Amino acid sequence: MSTTFSPRIAIIGGGPAGLVLVNVLARNNIAATLYERDAEFSSRAHLGGTLDLHPETGQAAMKGAGVWETFQKNSRPEGEETKMLDKDGKVYYHHVPPPGNTGSSRPEIDRSMLRKILLDAAPAGSVKFGHAFVSATPVTGTAQWELVFENGHKTVVDLVIGADGAHSRVRPLVSDVRIRYTGLTGVEVSMSPDVGVAHPELLARIGSGSAYVLDGTKFIAAQINGDGRVRLYAWFHSDDPDVVPSDPAAAVPFILSQYEGWAPWMRQLIELADLQAVYRRPLYMLPVGHSWTHRAGVTLVGDAMNLMTPFAGQGANIAVWAALQLALKIIGVRESGGGLQEMDAAVAAYEQEVGKRAKEEAFITELNLNRILNCEGAQGMAEALRLDAERTQAVIV
Repeated sequence: MSTTFSPRIAIIGGGPAGLVLVNVLARNNIAATLYERDAEFSSRAHLGGTLDLHPETGQAAMKGAGVWETFQKNSRPEGEETKMLDKDGKVYYHHVPPPGNTGSSRPEIDRSMLRKILLDAAPAGSVKFGHAFVSATPVTGTAQWELVFENGHKTVVDLVIGADGAHSRVRPLVSDVRIRYTGLTGVEVSMSPDVGVAHPELLARIGSGSAYVLDGTKFIAAQINGDGRVRLYAWFHSDDPDVVPSDPAAAVPFILSQYEGWAPWMRQLIELADLQAVYRRPLYMLPVGHSWTHRAGVTLVGDAMNLMTPFAGQGANIAVWAALQLALKIIGVRESGGGLQEMDAAVAAYEQEVGKRAKEEAFITELNLNRILNCEGAQGMAEALRLDAERTQAVIV
């Protein structure tokens, strides 16, 4: 085993994928520095709903990152409950996890809680907030990169990893492919936890986890978060991704106008939105099977690599699993006594292997997106959920 393998690794982006990566590497005595543009963790701690981490991907990443026990303590197995309804409230699908189900369950956890768990586990000084990535320039005669940040910080690294999401600034270093608008736009809104106390009937309609309501090309997803907060996503078809007014006071009535004739309790979820927590959310994606010609010293992970829509519950799972796979490749180089050249070959292999798996999941996600755009509604999506266990048998051409 090589004792001198100490590559300089920079991870751009402090989402779950980047944080899993820095933790897995650290647990195996390989240092990496994660640079996050936000000034502090709390800058976006209020954003994002719940995630269901799957055993073979998301949960495997939690174990690799050394946070499995903490994850279990903070996750909600009951949050796995799922309903699929039409706009009148007719239930086409209802999954309730059995009590005490742990082995093959997909327990829910708030995205902000997941990030906090991973951040708390990271080595002191390995995560640097307030570092917005600006550029990376190849160092002449080497495979190294000089990184420049908005705050003036500069550094030279052997490997830069773009974990900086849908609008990645690292992606253009390896790929000229741009994200494309899916045709669905809308909002993310949340309500304060006391809404559930004042309106327990609304929580009963949703259940302990998530309720998905579809009609034509319109879609509502309501989730119960760990703190009791109800978070709602409302999407509908529009040729203009920014059609929703930017002013929350105008956005709420505009969104309501899109859901005329829907069950009163569904509209009430929108009416009760906290005007301090209304965010426009047009949906974008990368082409299924997004790949690139390997470039020495740089790679991608998570949404920067394979941005997909949320209609298969795979985006976050594949993101953190990919981070785990990349870390294992780097660790394998050290364990085999390799150096920087071998690390670059391992990264190229990671791109091929993870790209294949991500393509399979993105394909299923696109199928479900098309079900919505083709107006199959709740019944069509309910059938897709019933076939979920067979999705790995899909043939990707």
